[in-house]
Amino acid sequence: MLIARWIFLLLGAAAIVSFAMYIGTGQPRFRHYGIVIVKWAVFAGLAFFAVLVLERLAMFV
Repeated sequence: MLIARWIFLLLGAAAIVSFAMYIGTGQPRFRHYGIVIVKWAVFAGLAFFAVLVLERLAMFV
C-alpha cells in the first residue's frame, strides 16, 4: 500500500514538473512527456484497484 502511494506521488510530481517545463519553455516534448506520465499513472491506478478487487473476490471464494 505504501509503495503504491509513493509511486502515485512520484508520477504526479513528475507530470507536474513536465507540464511546468512545457509552460516555461514552450517545447512540445515536455507536454508529450507529461501526457505519457499521466497515461502510465492512470494505468498503474487501474492495475492497483484491480488487484484490490481480486483480493476481495478471493476472500469470498
